[in-house]
Amino acid sequence: MASPPQVQLFEFCAGAATAIRNECDSILSRSDQADKSALVECGPALVHLLSRQARQISTCYQALQSVATGKAELSSEKRQLILKRLDDIISISYSKFYAFLFKDLPICWRQLYTDASILKFCFNLLWSPYIHEHAAEGSQTSRMRFDGADCSITELVRILDLALILAGAAGEERGRRWVNKALELLHVAWREITTPIGTPILERPVKRKKLDEALDTAPSNDGLELDGVFSTSEPFTPPVKHPIKCVDVLSMEGFQAYLDNPRDPKLGPEPLVIRGAINKWPALTTNPWSKPSYLLSQTFDGCRLVPIEIGRSYVDEGWGQKIVTFGEFLREYIDPSLAGAQDNSDVDSPASSLQEASIAYLAQHPLFTQLPGLRNDILIPDYCYTAPPPHPTDSSMNQPELDEPLLNAWFGPPGTITPLHTDPYHNILTQVVGRKYLRLYSPLVTERMRARGKENGVEMGNTSLMDVGVIEGWDTMPDDEEGRPTEQDLAAFRDVPFLDCILEPGDALYIPIGWWHYVRGLSVSFSVSFWWN
Repeated sequence: MASPPQVQLFEFCAGAATAIRNECDSILSRSDQADKSALVECGPALVHLLSRQARQISTCYQALQSVATGKAELSSEKRQLILKRLDDIISISYSKFYAFLFKDLPICWRQLYTDASILKFCFNLLWSPYIHEHAAEGSQTSRMRFDGADCSITELVRILDLALILAGAAGEERGRRWVNKALELLHVAWREITTPIGTPILERPVKRKKLDEALDTAPSNDGLELDGVFSTSEPFTPPVKHPIKCVDVLSMEGFQAYLDNPRDPKLGPEPLVIRGAINKWPALTTNPWSKPSYLLSQTFDGCRLVPIEIGRSYVDEGWGQKIVTFGEFLREYIDPSLAGAQDNSDVDSPASSLQEASIAYLAQHPLFTQLPGLRNDILIPDYCYTAPPPHPTDSSMNQPELDEPLLNAWFGPPGTITPLHTDPYHNILTQVVGRKYLRLYSPLVTERMRARGKENGVEMGNTSLMDVGVIEGWDTMPDDEEGRPTEQDLAAFRDVPFLDCILEPGDALYIPIGWWHYVRGLSVSFSVSFWWN
């Protein structure tokens, strides 16, 4: 019989504290195993500091496993000192992130950040209700022997999510697998405490009362009406002028034949909309992503952190990035109608009002690595295991073959825009919630796309200077746009041939490598892209 989740979580954390302590001690003693640890590159001073915190936290866990209760006492001052030292380690390691491009960042700093975060999580967990069944049988020890305020579920989740988002949860022995397992165990323990007895998990109320003063659940969703689905209103719907070819559900063999027999051999296969391609996904059926209540149930009622882009498009002036809770993202940006806002979507006019409001987009984020529960709601399309052709005009754009498709999430309100750009892989873009408008231009007209090149040290050669929304009159041109196209440029670009479509829930769009594409969210929209080659 499996142990209760609280016990499993306690033992899991106790093991991590011991493992980190042992790894640090191995480095400091210069044993034969020391060179196998990435932490050795951080230097003995930081390793020693990490080791001391791991030893003290491990001692706390050992005391709680023992019937000798006297050793379990820890003053509030001692607790704050340990947390301060862990925050110092996290701050020092994070400061190194700014000295490198992330791909060049030495793994030692990412692991140091992750291990310090794991220790901070394990330590704070002792002040939570999620492991209070951990004490050894016969022991009088309880979490109340430790002085100080309780640690909320929000803070516990935040610690590990920052390790995932900022450091990629690096580390061979612990790292991402450890963090995901800890969050999985915490989620089960949290649901057991916060779900009324006898209530099926997926039917529990999203907003609950606290069980007692010591229990801090997720932030309240005051005002949010979560029983329904996301708004389907579209402030503006562009006309489709040159429809992309559409087919009904296509077999893997049929799709491969489509790739192998292009209408124009010089161009290669063209974009293709496959209607109903993902209709059987759990995300559209049993676990509907169109319901805020389901998404919240998978994110500790919105406590999970997500990185979002602030602004209409990543090429706009004032565009930025921030990390927020999933609940805040839903409440403040995704669907104001959830909070009882007035629906002003009856007027079919360009989305100028959207430009005035703050727009946020969860864009090109590996959400399913961070939230494995949502990953189980989707399936990699069989089309991603076919053999597509290379880039039709530029062989230098071809990438090494991927072992598995690259998955990214795209979740935002109406008015989000991904500017005209190309991808380095073939792409299957699937539409789970809401609708999106897409316009695509052939790689044969690349020279007319006005690629941006390097901007502020960032290579933007895959992104066009031409703003489709401005060209069509849907949007106004920003006043401070540097190097913006002239009226003559815009007029000439209007003559470039293109294809377009509107994706509905259940659809998949094949975007061949090299094709320039512009994407515009029409309603609240949740898409998943699959890059493959």
